[in-house]
Amino acid sequence: MRACLMIEGQEGVTWDDWVRLARLVEDTGLEGLFRSDHYTAILHDDAGALDAWATLAGLAAVTERIRLGTLVSPATFRHPSVLARMAVTVDHISGGRLDVGMGSGWYEREHLAHGFPFLDGRRRFDLFAEQVEVVVRSWTGERFDHTGPSYELRGQAALPRPVQRPHPPLVLGGSVKRRFAALAARYATEVNTLGAPNDELRARKERLDRACEEAGRDPATLGFSVMTACFVGSDQREVLDRLRAFLSIRGDGDPEALLVERRDRWLVGTVDEVAARLEELRALGVTRVFLQHLNHSDDDMVSLVGDRLLPALR
Repeated sequence: MRACLMIEGQEGVTWDDWVRLARLVEDTGLEGLFRSDHYTAILHDDAGALDAWATLAGLAAVTERIRLGTLVSPATFRHPSVLARMAVTVDHISGGRLDVGMGSGWYEREHLAHGFPFLDGRRRFDLFAEQVEVVVRSWTGERFDHTGPSYELRGQAALPRPVQRPHPPLVLGGSVKRRFAALAARYATEVNTLGAPNDELRARKERLDRACEEAGRDPATLGFSVMTACFVGSDQREVLDRLRAFLSIRGDGDPEALLVERRDRWLVGTVDEVAARLEELRALGVTRVFLQHLNHSDDDMVSLVGDRLLPALR
């Protein structure tokens, strides 16, 4: 199973933090470093948030091996021609190490704060679906026109082409409802979904497989990944210490209760326990995991993942 580190960049992650984390990921053997695309903190009341795509461009220039990407860029933030061109730029800077994550957007607070229109769920999905079409055609098509509910393009010829052909891996993020599954079956390289109990993950995978079959696509060609919080320790005390550090952001909480509550959807426990949970995910058809590292200054956990957890997956 492929494994990447995922960082919530809106929680006060500085540029120095990003460079340190990128070098750590390169040294551990993790496949890549991915980040959220938010401008407003979620866990903290207020925290710094560097722009996701500017961060990726910078990291592309100072790394050599790891893959980079967003999980995921909201359709409500940017015109699709802008997103497509930014992605191609990072693909060139990185020498073809970019994955592009796209989603419909969900965080109402940051939309209101920054002046982004926050549409209802149906219209956000419509916007997202139209963006996916424009982005993929910008990467792969000849000169084209597009007329849709939200965007109109005339004679678009987006050059240069991406380094990766036919285009960078396109990762669509969502909970895999019917319309999303059909969109993913048509355009996505991979679907990313949030951690959930096994029965729910199995149902999401079945909906994707069914949508692929209806579209005439082999379901095995569509990756299925899970992003979920990761708190792994060499022993139980270390696990609880990491949960306690996370809970201290909010100022309260019982780490033992949190462990019990989230064990079926997070990767939380000792190395052996998390490795066993990852084997369950592999059996459900999960092809890649994104380890959501919520204590982003805790380099020791990343090293533990590289030294002990990754070898257990091979």
